[in-house]
Amino acid sequence: MKTPKPAITPPRAANQAAAKGTLHPRNRHTGRYDFPALIAGNPELAQFVVINPYGKQSIDFADPTAVRVFNRALLKQFYGIVHWDIPPGYLCPPIPGRADYLHGLADLLADDNEGEIPRGSRIHALDIGTGANCIYPLIGLREYGWQFTGSDVDATALASARTIVSANKLNNGIALRQQSDSRHVFEHLVQPDDRFDLTLCNPPFHASQAEASSGSQRKWRNLGKLDPKRKLPALNFGGQAAELWCEGGEAAFIARLADESKVVGKQICWFSTLVSKAGNVQPLEARLKKLGAVQVRTCDMSQGQKRSRFVAWSFLDDAARAQWRADYWTDRKLG
Repeated sequence: MKTPKPAITPPRAANQAAAKGTLHPRNRHTGRYDFPALIAGNPELAQFVVINPYGKQSIDFADPTAVRVFNRALLKQFYGIVHWDIPPGYLCPPIPGRADYLHGLADLLADDNEGEIPRGSRIHALDIGTGANCIYPLIGLREYGWQFTGSDVDATALASARTIVSANKLNNGIALRQQSDSRHVFEHLVQPDDRFDLTLCNPPFHASQAEASSGSQRKWRNLGKLDPKRKLPALNFGGQAAELWCEGGEAAFIARLADESKVVGKQICWFSTLVSKAGNVQPLEARLKKLGAVQVRTCDMSQGQKRSRFVAWSFLDDAARAQWRADYWTDRKLG
């Protein structure tokens, strides 16, 4: 029996926004930020506000403390997260781009649901590598009411995520698990009774710490921040080893993620991962085709000059996904 050729089609709304260099239409972070309002909700931000070369209020993105406080203010103003902090040295993610990924995934589910985004606790998402910041579950729960399970190999990161979840009284919407074996993605993590509507992942980008540091220096140079008299952070937005690099870098990680997804392909409706390097997309699509994925979709994302994308795939054909919706979306309690 021949394996069906995967359908490679993109969610349209997100790709149209990316073509214009803009965020997703539903992203709350379009346009300029209202710094007086942000400061009113989080007064500590005032000490980090600077005037950029265009004469507008901003922050110094080369200052990790400023970025962390800025994120805290954004999460409070836009998502009602009253407590958020991370341990020193852990990844402090840019929130607008993280939100775009979630909005793109919502469009993906809507394509399977006659154009309507499924909301509430009937949707269960698995965040691979949730990190100390727990950003995807926080935004996804607030935006769409989805249930999240966040996973990580790092015990310190999970402890931080648990503190954030508990402090914001979100335990009913966000669960956390530790991956016991760093050599695997889904193995040991996904249990036989688990059913997830989607997975998401921000994979390690680099192949080594040296490569990660070099990449940060390149970013500072491009931003005009590389002042030899100024001590700048070694890593852009911080980050621990498991967050930023792994053997073989992004290409090796997403290949392993794809291979292991086949094993749990009947337990998860849609898999997805960010792919930072455009050159890694085609090899991943080819690998998924060989593995028997029947749907593969690449969604472009953009924030100004920054370009990214995520790849999503499913081992369930149209009929099987329709049955999935009938079995799980109608029976689960709505949020």
